[in-house]
Amino acid sequence: MSNSTDTRPERVSHAIARDVTLPGGAGTLALVTIDNGLDHTKPTTIGPLGIAELTATLTAVKARVAAGEIVAVAVTGKPYYLAAGADLTQIGTVPGREGALSLGRGGHQAYELLHTMGVPTFAFVNGVALGGGLELALNCDYRTVASDVRALALPETGLGLVPGWGGAYIVPRLIGVEKALDVILTRPAANKPFAAKEAAQLGLMDVVLDPSDFLEESIRWAARVVTGDVVVERRELDSPEVWDGVVAAARQRLDAVINRSRPAPYRALDLVAAARTATRTEAFEAEDEALADLIMSDEMRASVYAFGLVSGGKKPVGAPDRSLAQPVTRVGIVGAGLMAAQIAMLFAQRLGVPVVMRDLDQERVDKGLAAVRASVDRLTSTGRLSESAASRLLGSIHGTTDLAEFASCDLVIEAVTEILDLKKKVFAELETVIAPTAILATNTSALSVTAMAADLQHPERVVGLHFFNPVAAMPLVEVVQAERTSLEALATGFAVAAKLRKTAVLVADRPGFVVNRLLVLLLGVIVDAVEKGTPVEVADRALRPLGLPMPPFELFDLVGPAVGLHVLTSLREELGDRFPRSPGLEKLVADGTTVVLPAKAKGLPKPVDPAIQSVFTEASGTGLDEAGVLDSVLTALTVEVGHMLEEGVVATPQQIDLCMILGAGWGFHLGGLTPYLDRTGYSERVLGRRILPDGVANVPAV
Repeated sequence: MSNSTDTRPERVSHAIARDVTLPGGAGTLALVTIDNGLDHTKPTTIGPLGIAELTATLTAVKARVAAGEIVAVAVTGKPYYLAAGADLTQIGTVPGREGALSLGRGGHQAYELLHTMGVPTFAFVNGVALGGGLELALNCDYRTVASDVRALALPETGLGLVPGWGGAYIVPRLIGVEKALDVILTRPAANKPFAAKEAAQLGLMDVVLDPSDFLEESIRWAARVVTGDVVVERRELDSPEVWDGVVAAARQRLDAVINRSRPAPYRALDLVAAARTATRTEAFEAEDEALADLIMSDEMRASVYAFGLVSGGKKPVGAPDRSLAQPVTRVGIVGAGLMAAQIAMLFAQRLGVPVVMRDLDQERVDKGLAAVRASVDRLTSTGRLSESAASRLLGSIHGTTDLAEFASCDLVIEAVTEILDLKKKVFAELETVIAPTAILATNTSALSVTAMAADLQHPERVVGLHFFNPVAAMPLVEVVQAERTSLEALATGFAVAAKLRKTAVLVADRPGFVVNRLLVLLLGVIVDAVEKGTPVEVADRALRPLGLPMPPFELFDLVGPAVGLHVLTSLREELGDRFPRSPGLEKLVADGTTVVLPAKAKGLPKPVDPAIQSVFTEASGTGLDEAGVLDSVLTALTVEVGHMLEEGVVATPQQIDLCMILGAGWGFHLGGLTPYLDRTGYSERVLGRRILPDGVANVPAV
């Protein structure tokens, strides 16, 4: 069966060979360039036709090696790309398990030619190398990388797959099993690729070269390897005790974090576990079998859908014509708290414009500026920001107590406490000093933007820009259109989000918008179960089958129980008893009680503190088991999604999924929220219909 309705033909990446004379009379190198013939906006990906062409090209090169014409072989890519991995749209159309098996075998057959070429093989990694693209390099004997490359990764386990073209076998043997599991499991979960320098420090790359003359220098370095002037040392294989111990610890972490909610990380771990003793042939056959199983899984179908949403999110649904956007040359931030400081830093760094933070007294301003300096110091200490760039960044952020300093700002964002009357007062004061063309924005997480702007002379200039914490890391911005928001203000909001490298989703001015409305409901249902007699530890474990980034009480701790209670209360006032009241939570907030214990080890979730059970003194009934709590949560979410679509909070259910993936960490393996509700039967049971149109995600119900 087909896993996708995408029928776009494969964008074939060609494998073009040419001869290069190595310096110093070292002989002739065959340089194979992977190139789809398109510009840099169309990434090089590898599909079945591309693999077939690569196999044919490398087979012809190998014949020339056997004839003594070639002393070395290298692969490289078109500008900015080696290869951005397999073409997921093509993987999604594999008709059956045999086809999936052939896809894995085809990749191995092509890449194995590099390993068995009979002369040294090199990868000149000039740009993005993800998944099968990085595995192309790993199957070579040696690897150079340009210093400006920032996307080197094996992201497969985050997409419902495993590194299936040699990665699960080669990486642990190349850099050690512990580092390999970081590459294969940890980094994909965090969606955090390696930069060139990091990859070289790990041992994935052999040498980092300047991008200005990268190809020429790579050829010179390859010549020195061929002549023996450069010898690259390889580490010894980890001992059985180390290997097995690291794998066992990783399995415990997986059980604690994702609790077998998705198969791909476990299959990848099994492959790594076997890689110490397996032959290359045995390991590659095991990769083929794992890949074939996973390509046909619901997890993979959901991941393809989610990947398509995130990729397409750069072109926001419903955004006005960008020509309507106002230019932004100076930005004002009202408030100097933690969120305000993060927003100021983001705007200064990515827009490259002056930013002024204003608060009521100098002490608060100084704290905000200190928070900015601390963030800059962290970036410079880790090498992510140069000293000169840090100085420019700090110099562009200014603090003040003078409201008049907003007069020259094109965009002013309020980031003060979530109290409607306070925000209305802030906007009223701003309107007395800002220019007639300036745009006003609010970072509110749940309050009505329409109500905030109601008493202004020009309510049309107000737009919501809801950033998520931590601001630098979270990729989503909810752009809120109030009743009178102008197209110019809305277009400016989208333009700014794009320049900040955020994905913007247009949302209507309804309580909680998308992410907070659903997340706070989820947390409210969890706490309500405890109010009705469910032990807190049972409630905290109930969502483990979903594989969410953290358990509910840890999320409460991250958000802040007081903030969570405030939003829950405001949503209940606006939307009714679907958002339950929790006397126990109210008492926890009033007493300032911490709701979680420290994590037992780095990377593990923080468990709920069982002592807080005593706070829920009014608990009645026998409570629910874990399955019952999960059912309550999913039922409530299904009901709420139905209401949100009826209200027009977003244009399509796909926008809800995009928000939940990017703003709430809802996993690719689930495909967002709505395909999961369709697949598990909740949509039809609760709403009487599936949420997504037929064929959009093609995720069948069980």
